[in-house]
Amino acid sequence: MTRVFIDGAAGTTGLEIHDRLAQRSEFELLTLPDNRRKDIAARREALNEADIAILCLPDDAAREAIALIDAASGTRVIDASSAYRTADGWTYGFPELVGEDVVANATRVSNPGCYPTGFLALVAPLVRGGLLPADWPYTVNAVSGYSGGGKALIERFEAAEAPAFRAYGYDLAHKHLPEMQTYAGLDHPVLFAPSVGSAFRGMIVEVPLHLGAMPNNPHSDQLRNALISFYDGSEVVTVQENRQVGELLLEPTAAPSDALKLSVFGNEGGWNARLVAQLDNLGKGASGAAVQNLNLMCGLPQTSGLRLSDA
Repeated sequence: MTRVFIDGAAGTTGLEIHDRLAQRSEFELLTLPDNRRKDIAARREALNEADIAILCLPDDAAREAIALIDAASGTRVIDASSAYRTADGWTYGFPELVGEDVVANATRVSNPGCYPTGFLALVAPLVRGGLLPADWPYTVNAVSGYSGGGKALIERFEAAEAPAFRAYGYDLAHKHLPEMQTYAGLDHPVLFAPSVGSAFRGMIVEVPLHLGAMPNNPHSDQLRNALISFYDGSEVVTVQENRQVGELLLEPTAAPSDALKLSVFGNEGGWNARLVAQLDNLGKGASGAAVQNLNLMCGLPQTSGLRLSDA
């Protein structure tokens, strides 16, 4: 049985991971009483006693937690913060892109951000395959459920005079930019326009492309077929074939999901395209990704405990 300690188990992501693992006999959850959750000595003991520690903390607190782990303890780590996503010695926890074996054998795994999960799932395979240029000025438009903003944003959206929509990131320096550029293999940072809607969970990430202006003049059907081929056999990521919809919605009462659904919409000539990823910001965008990585690191089927049926 694998001993797991969730540091930051009182937060939104930590609570979801705890609830998932508490139902599974493969894991023994190490927990701290509420009055010792922030006690350094108690955290150090739990971190070093665990076979795998899952950090659901702000960036600085995640760095503090790593410093508390003794090298001799052998504790492996899954970090849900953005502290180590492009750091040397850390594996980016997106098995569909970096390889299942790479994650399975890693000692330090950094969970992808929720927005980058959608962007990279769409763009990284196409840049690797030479269909999209690495030096293109990519734009990302995205809207997330408000649960991704933590307790303060949740309280704001659930207040009596709640906002209907929140756009942010106007300093053009969002913390997700480095991992988007790094793992898509791009020459330039993307132009990222994030926002939050009035649904609790869910996310739509969109990359608009003027394919006719690109040097190799790719067609939208080529992009769709390349993504279908890349994710062939995946139980988590699916690519919608020739999908025709009038609108895409974030539902206020959407059920939890760990699936990632990709679509390529093209105009009649195929020279304009909108690449779209739909996911649960608390699922494949956070806790579901952590559970998937944990399964791989423990030699278990990667979809154990994941919620992948259509909701």
